[in-house]
Amino acid sequence: MSFEEYSTKYGSVRMRRENGILEMQFHTLGGPLRWSKQAHEDLERAFLDVGRDRENEVVILTGTGDEYSGPTVQPSGEGGHHSPRSPGTAEEWDKMWFWEGRHLLMNLLNIEVPVIAAINGPCVRHAEIPLLSDIVLAAESTTIQDSAHYHGGLVPGDGVHVLFPLVMGPTRGRYFLLTGQILNAQEAKDVGLVNEILPAEKLLPRAWELARQLRLRPPLLRRYTRVMLTQDLKTRMHDLLGYGLAVEGLAAVQRVD
Repeated sequence: MSFEEYSTKYGSVRMRRENGILEMQFHTLGGPLRWSKQAHEDLERAFLDVGRDRENEVVILTGTGDEYSGPTVQPSGEGGHHSPRSPGTAEEWDKMWFWEGRHLLMNLLNIEVPVIAAINGPCVRHAEIPLLSDIVLAAESTTIQDSAHYHGGLVPGDGVHVLFPLVMGPTRGRYFLLTGQILNAQEAKDVGLVNEILPAEKLLPRAWELARQLRLRPPLLRRYTRVMLTQDLKTRMHDLLGYGLAVEGLAAVQRVD
């Protein structure tokens, strides 16, 4: 499929490409991305198309406006609670979360060119997506939180259980997932989630500067370096992502009187 065919195909993703550098800007109706079934489906399929197009030489992921992704999921309250997004049936969980959730992250990791994230503000839903990039830039206003899982009523099993303990260290990663901790940009940099912090107006220009720098290297050098550097992550996701999504679904069907 050509760039012209898939670049306008997804309502949650704007794409532009210049000299082999592809920018994917996530949004909802032109504003900051609001996670939904549609956004989940769009990103899973968009990453697949991008990874299949060998004309893409470097990829930039970013958000829209002053937020990267949201909204924050509020805690259910005291006691044992189920998520308001609990599946009605096993079939519904399988399609939306188990099947699509596995393919979303693996399609991202299967993009065989360098990926740069430009996190333009608070990232409180699916922060694992930009943080799986090879280079992670953050605006000064950026915050990182996993608001949708344990904090919001779900087992943190859709990749966050792999990424955060790996990058932050097991003790800090578990604390982050269990408490709904909010990390500001400097704290995220201090624990290794972010490489650079920039003023908002300099964020995307810096991402494009780095992309142009990476593109100077020969195509197979770029491609195979990305393949090598993501192999460990892909192995971990292959081994643990399906299990995490399965137990997340099992706990999500619990009902409390």
